[in-house]
Amino acid sequence: MSFLANLFGRKSSAPIARDRLQILLAHERVAGEGQSELIAKLQEEILEVIKRHLAIDQDKVQIKMDRGTGVSMLEIDIEVPEMKALEAKASDATDKVEQPEPSSA
Repeated sequence: MSFLANLFGRKSSAPIARDRLQILLAHERVAGEGQSELIAKLQEEILEVIKRHLAIDQDKVQIKMDRGTGVSMLEIDIEVPEMKALEAKASDATDKVEQPEPSSA
């Protein structure tokens, strides 16, 4: 088995782990500096996507960023309107789309 390892030049895992750790630490340093800009952009884009599908009240949206050991969490709480109101809006929109144009024949 050592013949195959010598033939293919198997690398030890220590240099690979060290390189990965250096990349991770560099990422953490950069994330610390630009974190607020990134979080603000994420919040904005997520809310835009949700607003395309739901009518939400901006005052009823809570956004929180937590950082723990090895984990960053973006938590977004949105109060969604009642389903009956959503279904009625969807039904109205569908009815408007499905109604044929009056023909002039």
